[in-house]
Amino acid sequence: MKKIPVKGYLMDHHDDDSTHAHKLFITSWDGRPVHTHPFKGVTSFEVGHHHHYAGVTEPAPSGVPHVHGYFAVTSFNDGHKHVIRGRTGPAIPLPNGGHVHRFEGYTTLDGRIPHVHAYEGTTGNES
Repeated sequence: MKKIPVKGYLMDHHDDDSTHAHKLFITSWDGRPVHTHPFKGVTSFEVGHHHHYAGVTEPAPSGVPHVHGYFAVTSFNDGHKHVIRGRTGPAIPLPNGGHVHRFEGYTTLDGRIPHVHAYEGTTGNES
C-alpha cells in the first residue's frame, strides 16, 4: 500500500468538556496543496415543501484530476430535516481559471409522511 504524505494542523477547542473535539485542517496531500468549494441549493418540492442546504466540500488535491466528498444537513421545514451526501463529478475548467464540479443525488428519508427530495447543482469556484 502506498503511503501518501498529508500535512495540516489540528484545532483544539480548549473547553472543559471531556467530550471536546478537534478539527483537522489538511493543507497538502501527496505534496500538492488542497482546495475546497462552496455549494448550496434548494431541493425538489415534495409533499408540499422544499429545503435549502449549504456547505463546503471536503478538501482535494489541486492540479490533478479529482472529485470532492460533500455533506450537509438541510433546513428545518415542515417539522423535519434531511441529510445530503455524496461525491462531486470531475472538475469542469472555467474560462478565467479555476474550476467547478457538478453534484446531484437524493436526501435521506424523513418527514411525517416519509419522503426524499432530489437535489442538484454546481459548486462555486475553488477556494
